[in-house]
This record gives sequence, structure tokens and C-alpha cells, in this order.
Amino acid sequence: MKASQLQNLSVAIIGGGYGGATAALALANIGIKDITVYEQATQFAQVGAAIGLRPTSMDLFRQWGVFDTIDKVSVRSNLLNILSADGNVVLAEEEWPGLNDYGQLTHCHLIHRADFIDALLAVLPAGTIKTGHRLVDLVDNGENATLTFENGVVVTADLVIGADGIRSVVRKKLFSDAEPVFSGEHAYRAVLPTEKSLGLDPDNNPRFYMGRNGTVVYNLPLPNRREFSYDITAKSADGSWAPEITNEDLVRTVEGFDERIVEIARTIDVSTMTCRAVFDIDPVENWHTNSVTLLGDAAHAMLHHQGQGANSAIQDGGALADALLAAQTVGEALTAFQEVRKPVTDELQRISRDGWQPEEVESAFPGQK
Repeated sequence: MKASQLQNLSVAIIGGGYGGATAALALANIGIKDITVYEQATQFAQVGAAIGLRPTSMDLFRQWGVFDTIDKVSVRSNLLNILSADGNVVLAEEEWPGLNDYGQLTHCHLIHRADFIDALLAVLPAGTIKTGHRLVDLVDNGENATLTFENGVVVTADLVIGADGIRSVVRKKLFSDAEPVFSGEHAYRAVLPTEKSLGLDPDNNPRFYMGRNGTVVYNLPLPNRREFSYDITAKSADGSWAPEITNEDLVRTVEGFDERIVEIARTIDVSTMTCRAVFDIDPVENWHTNSVTLLGDAAHAMLHHQGQGANSAIQDGGALADALLAAQTVGEALTAFQEVRKPVTDELQRISRDGWQPEEVESAFPGQK
């Protein structure tokens, strides 16, 4: 699209998580001025655990001029270790794909989710984010779309981006009313002070411990915060959204793991853990109309086994900006955006559902960066 078209385009983004915030950043970078992100929460809380921003994502942040902002609140990692449950056998030691692909060394950056969102919000123009806006209705008018929020605000925008997560209202209104799919797993996550790591974080690289029956323990160091992320994924038939957990449950779950992992399970204050049943969605046949598109988890929520949820949302933002630059109309851009991204995310959803196979770990990164 021409520069004048982009400058006159009005964009409404539903959801202020990393998908929505990254999309706002990517679109501002190509000259769009009228961008508003509508977040249903009244404020952003310091919750969540660590994620890994792959070199591909960090190169996009470099292009958008915010690499240093992310770098200041993250940890540079050059490889991933995959170990047996007891830590005595190295199943794989993989350099992050893309590390040497961008003209200069580009690490995977480990970052707390809250720090990541704060860093993104800090570089957006003042007033871009409007909190306390819960979407209740959406009408596609063809060349634009009208949004109605619970607080009575009504907005019409040339481009609406549904970045409102796995339980997306935008997806249900226009594209699919299929419910999220329970994976048969629970995820338990906590961020603990480094002094409680018991030496599980000797360097800046994450370690995954592979147990029997699909149990995996993830340790991601966050030395910039003097913390580390202690995460467990385990099989469970309980599909309730926020299951309860006890120390006894945790100890049974990590039986046979490195004794330090067991000791943390035995002594951790479980009230500090985030306990969730794990869901994804089936691939959505179509993401877009001429004025509305899905992005991130709203379009392709995937299980966390490959660590690709946040990275996929970031790359969605970059691909959408590229599509808008190249197309003549918003509708053409959204068609091109889906054509580029959907084959990639369909495959990532499939691979992530396959999960880890600890007896036959060939690669930590099957076919994807």
C-alpha cells in the first residue's frame, strides 16, 4: 500500500498481550499512525514465567529498532540442553537455529513474560493501549468493521486484528466457534529466587529434563532478575482450567528426577505456582475477511512443547506488516498474510501436539526456527 494509504489507515487490535503489542509495533514501524490496542484487563499484572525469544524474533526487533530495549531485560542464550530425568544423560545439546544467520551473532533471549510485555508497551506511543475494554460484539461491514465493548464504547476501524488469545471473541464471532482442545496435560510454573535453584541454572542456557509418561521439567535461568523459571508439564485427565496442586502431588509427579528438582517440588510454596490445564485449538480453516484478521494464539494457539507460541505471534506481526506494504488493499494484504503464515503455524501446531519423545530425541527443533 502507498505511504498515504498506510498513514490514513485506522487499526484496532483486540488484546494487549505480546501478540497484540508486537502487531502494534510492527504496524507503527511501516508508518501507520492510527493504531489502538484494546485490552480487557484494567491493568497489566506481573504474572507468568519465562519464554525464549528465538533469533528469528530478535532479528525482527532489531529491524524495528527495539532490540536494545528487549536485550536490557533478557538473558542471551546460545544453546538448549535436553537431559534425562535424573540429569545424568545428555539427550541433545542444540545450538539455537538462526544464531549465525543475521550478519551478527543473534542469540535466543530468555525473558520473563511480564518484562517482555512491559518492554513492548514502553516503546509504543502514549495512548496506544486502552485497558478495561472487553469486546462483546463485532460486525464485519466489508471494508471496515465495528467493535462494541462492554463499557459501551463503539469503534469502527479499517483493519481489526484479533489478538485476543486462545478463547478469542473475534474468532468465535467470525471464523470458528470450536472450543479449545484439552491436551491431557497440566502445566505448573513458578519463578523462584536464584538462591533456591540448588545449582540447576549454572549458565544462561535452559535445561529440559525428560521423564517417563511425558513428564518434562523445564529450567530457564533469569539471572538479570536474580531468578529462574521452574516449570513442569505432566499428563493428567483433569481438564479444569485451574487445577489445584499440593506439594505431595508435585513430588509424585517428579519422582525419579534429579534430586534437586524433587527437593524444589517438596519445599516450594505452591500458592506461588501457576497451575493450568493445557489447551490448544484445531487449525482454523480461514483467519480473515477483507477487514478483520486473527493473529497469534487467536489464530493458531499451540501447545508449548516447542516453545513457539510467542515467536509465532511475533512473526505474524512482521508478516502482516510486510503484506500491507506489498498489497494494494487491506483485503489483499490479509489474504497474502494468511497464505504466508498459515502453512507454517499449521505445521507447528501439529509438531507441538506430537510433543517430546524422550527415548528418541533427534533434535530440539524439528524443521523450524
